[in-house]
Amino acid sequence: MLLEDLKNEISQGLQDAAERAKGDGKLFFEELPPFTLEKPREKTHGDLATNIALVLARPAKAAPRKISEIILEYFPAEKKRVTRCEVAGPGFINLFLDPSWVYDVLPEVEEQGDRYGCSSFGQGEKVQVEFVSANPTGLLHMGNARGAALGDTLANVMDAAGYEVTREFYINDAGRQIENFGYSLEARYLQLLGEDVDLPENGYPGEDLIDSMRGLISQVGDKYLHVDSKLRREILVKSALQEKLEQMEEDLANFRVHYDVWFSEQTLHDTGAIEGVLKELQKRNDLYEKEGALWFCSTRYGDEKDEVLVRSNGIPTYFAADIAYHKNKFLRGFDRVINIWGADHHGHILRLKGALEALDYDPDRLQVIIMQLVRLFRGGEPVRMSKRSGEYVTLRELLEDVGTDAARYFFVDRSADSHLDFDLDLARQQSSENPVYYVQYAHARICSILRQAGEIPQSREIDCSVLCDPSERALLEGIAELPGEICYAAANQEPHRLTHYVYDLANLFHGFYTTCHVLNAEPGLREARLVLVNACGIALRNTLKIIGVSAPERM
Repeated sequence: MLLEDLKNEISQGLQDAAERAKGDGKLFFEELPPFTLEKPREKTHGDLATNIALVLARPAKAAPRKISEIILEYFPAEKKRVTRCEVAGPGFINLFLDPSWVYDVLPEVEEQGDRYGCSSFGQGEKVQVEFVSANPTGLLHMGNARGAALGDTLANVMDAAGYEVTREFYINDAGRQIENFGYSLEARYLQLLGEDVDLPENGYPGEDLIDSMRGLISQVGDKYLHVDSKLRREILVKSALQEKLEQMEEDLANFRVHYDVWFSEQTLHDTGAIEGVLKELQKRNDLYEKEGALWFCSTRYGDEKDEVLVRSNGIPTYFAADIAYHKNKFLRGFDRVINIWGADHHGHILRLKGALEALDYDPDRLQVIIMQLVRLFRGGEPVRMSKRSGEYVTLRELLEDVGTDAARYFFVDRSADSHLDFDLDLARQQSSENPVYYVQYAHARICSILRQAGEIPQSREIDCSVLCDPSERALLEGIAELPGEICYAAANQEPHRLTHYVYDLANLFHGFYTTCHVLNAEPGLREARLVLVNACGIALRNTLKIIGVSAPERM
């Protein structure tokens, strides 16, 4: 955390300077507003820049540039490894660091090894990340795949940042979709046995259901042909659900996604959790009856309309189960829960937060990441259909086409709230045009250099100050940024920052490799560059591991 510690030290120094100026009557404000200290886009603007004077302008009732000048009078730059400060633009303060700071990252990387980038930033906060949670009535599709990559990478990021993370899959094994699933399975079972029956209107058309029933028939034949229809559906659903969940678990494992908890919706019915939460809301006068149904007063909590919790036929809605499920999450001791949902669930957020508030839970403890749609392209044309599902391209088909590395990287490479156009041709390319190949090639090139070099020296045994070429310093700074990038990505639920970071780091390495000889460099410089190359390899490898992408040693 070298760079982050340095930034924290400088931020505290700026804050102390503002407070001392206030104490001497040169600045007037009640409370110092939050301010930023970050790397500017232009290197000429310094190593770090802060907007402290701009955010103080209104409360201090003074011009930002004047505020900056006053703060710098009290800022002990020499004690903060700052060699120069300047006031720029409307009042930014640009800070130039002592160039020697960057060499300290090398022993830090060596000492931490595969833990470099990790920290205690999250202070052990218990966080549950629930993602995918697909209906077990079919195969995993592109939306599920994007959710899996985003959710798992976010969980990995938060793990690395010092949170205590639980990954959870909510199995939708109750309700209307399971009823339709049962009717669909029954139709396929009977059809395969020669019966003239149609698939129900709301049935599931995928060939995977035919495969399931064909497999069952191979085991039991027509054993269930003449049993009661309701009992037959229950048997078929039980068999197919187990099969579908096993397929999902296998496909997700091939996608390098593993869950700590698989939570069954049916258990909420069986244990009385839904009934319990309904009674609790009833006692709080947040339910009312209308047209034979039971409604939740979600408009009290900012929603546009009230929502049905129990239908007129006495069957609880999905929303009722969801309320009970989220209460269960908090009863299990999570400080915060994060859900990754598709865009079609956006309207569900406010009413669920309202229900939690009605149950006396802080609604801000629930955070929902809305994920936009994925479109697949091949040859510049959209890919729409799947042979297996009948409706969509499956995760399994995608992995067979482009592999896990490309799929994981591409799905994480965009912010969740951005639509994603997935170019299958690009994902298969073995060229610098393919970002995951570009990053992996940088790591493989590093491994090749280190293999040829043999023994790698330790940074504390050599003089690393000879690394003064601009490409060397840029690479050192890039390596130093990893811990802060992980903390920022975790705090803001932005796993895509890690793909951007690792691509930029690979780009810095390729630039360094083009400019600087390593194995043929003169003694002293050769050793220092080997230490730098090794540190870059560790940073690349650790970042790719968080994203769920392999770091090959040869390509």
